Amino acid sequence: MRIRSGEFVCLVGPSGCGKTTVLHLLAGLAEPSVGEVLADGSPILGPDPGRVLIFQEGALFPWLTVRANVEFGLRFKGVPKAERTVKVLELLEKVHLADFAHSWVHELSGGMKQKVALARALAVDPAVLLMDEPFGALDALTRDMLHDELQEIWGQSSKTVVFVTHNVREATVLGDRIIVMSRSPGRVLAEFEVDLPRPRHMADDGIMTIAGQVRAALER
Repeated sequence: MRIRSGEFVCLVGPSGCGKTTVLHLLAGLAEPSVGEVLADGSPILGPDPGRVLIFQEGALFPWLTVRANVEFGLRFKGVPKAERTVKVLELLEKVHLADFAHSWVHELSGGMKQKVALARALAVDPAVLLMDEPFGALDALTRDMLHDELQEIWGQSSKTVVFVTHNVREATVLGDRIIVMSRSPGRVLAEFEVDLPRPRHMADDGIMTIAGQVRAALER
């Protein structure tokens, strides 16, 4: 599997095929038993701030406010307070949460929590975003809204995104390319290029067509 810089790649496949394991390998949280995982030609030997993993549940710190959660990585890097403040406010504006800067995590909806997790990841300006079914537990309306926002944010940046999902229509909405994995042991079964104009939406005719092709590959 090769992922190009700036590409939005979606991994789909049945439960247990290794999609999340692939993300952990890319994040440097696990080591391959055979073969190697490379970033820019060099082996991935451990976690790196240039590659940030976003989990399905957001993994926010409940004892911190929204603003403090987004600011966490910047504080850890020693970024001066004034610079942190400007950066955090810009990101909260970008994910439409500026009015919730001083809210606590338990006061947020599921979709809002995922927006905070995304803003926190973007704060440290990683080259690669690794996203593990971040919208899987959300209702359809919230998920569709976050699809729009993620496409907009990705379009404004040069980030490489690797996005794991069970939803083939979601993969077709978001991805430049969809990689289909087989049942355990996971192998690459097929790849699909998604050459459709953005922004894309679940109900678009082109989305339905390509999603059908991906689903057929999964059912082989």
